[in-house]
Formats: sequence, structure tokens, C-alpha cells
Amino acid sequence: MMRFVVTGTDTGIGKTVFSAALAAALEGYYWKPVQSGLEDETDSQTVSRLGCLPPERILPEAYRLRTPASPHMAARLDHVAITPEALEPPAMDAPLVIEGAGGLLVPLTDSQVFADVFARWQIPVILCARTGLGTINHTLLSLEALRSRCIPVFGVAFIGEEQAETQRIIAAMGQVRVLGRLPRLDPLTPESLLQAFRDHFPVSSFKERMA
Repeated sequence: MMRFVVTGTDTGIGKTVFSAALAAALEGYYWKPVQSGLEDETDSQTVSRLGCLPPERILPEAYRLRTPASPHMAARLDHVAITPEALEPPAMDAPLVIEGAGGLLVPLTDSQVFADVFARWQIPVILCARTGLGTINHTLLSLEALRSRCIPVFGVAFIGEEQAETQRIIAAMGQVRVLGRLPRLDPLTPESLLQAFRDHFPVSSFKERMA
């Protein structure tokens, strides 16, 4: 069964919202290996709410860290030892959406970043990129980081308002497939999210990859 890793060019760009939409559209499972910060709604809770996923479709995090910080720092402050080598995607009977934390080079420990784990998994990565100023540089750098580690790239998902030239140059210079663009939604509800995803992403392109 097909699995996707969802990562971003930065933190707070909307990859959790995208993950909720993708998991819902594919009727799949969701897994956040490492969650930093537990005081507010966690990413798993957000995906469950926005994707209308039942509890059994939200897999428990491998690490739940109280401090809202980079995983390596949150683990240190919480007196937890993260073992990246022990992170293994669960085997499921349906599509699985795995969400990283922040960007590709966010450190898990003093010596390993998320991209190192993704390289070991060899699961196709969907790179979420905002459409605002600065995204060309961040997205091209992220694509270089993925390819330098021989991580398979499934495509780029843009988040934000239409910026045709920005999206075109990233696709051309990054030699990457653009999967679609998820607009900012107000209000953001499960219904508006799923409708926007269906309107802006050909869901069949994800399901074809599962064949």
C-alpha cells in the first residue's frame, strides 16, 4: 500500500492542513513520528479534526515532547533520548500519510536530521511550499537536500494564493512535478478543506501511484 511523507520548506506553512486533506481524500491513516509541544492542539489532533479521521486512523506518535521547540532541544529539555534508527513506519492496510516536523534539516539529535530518516525509509516525499516571497529559494534548497540524499520526490504542493510565475520557475528549475495548490481557507472547516483539495488536486494522481 502506498505511503507518502509530507514535509515542508519551513514551519507553519500549512503542511498539517495539507496532510489532513490528503489522508481524508485517500481514506488513509496519519502518523506524526515526533510531536513537539503538547499544550495546544497537536498535529495529530488537527488532522483528526480537519480530516474527520476516526481515532483508529490516527497512529500514536513515537515521541511526544512537551516543549514547543526543535525535536533535539525539546527532547533534551524533557529528558528524552530520541533514537532516529528506531523510527519505522507502521505497516498498514490502507494509504499512510507521514508528517515530519518543520523542514528537512530540522535536527532530531545532535547528529541526525529528519532528512536522514527519510533517506533510510525511501518513501516518496511531498514537499509543501508556500507561494509567498522567499519560497523559490527555500523550495529549491529543499529539493537539493532531498536529491543529495537520494530521497524520492513525489512532487511539490503549493499552499497559498496563486503566484503563477513563482510556481512555474520552481517547477522548471527544480525539475519537479507540481501536484496542485491549496488556497488559504477562511473559514477553515473539514468541508471547505476537502472541497478545496478536490478542486485543486487531481486525487487520481495520488491513487495511481498506489497501484
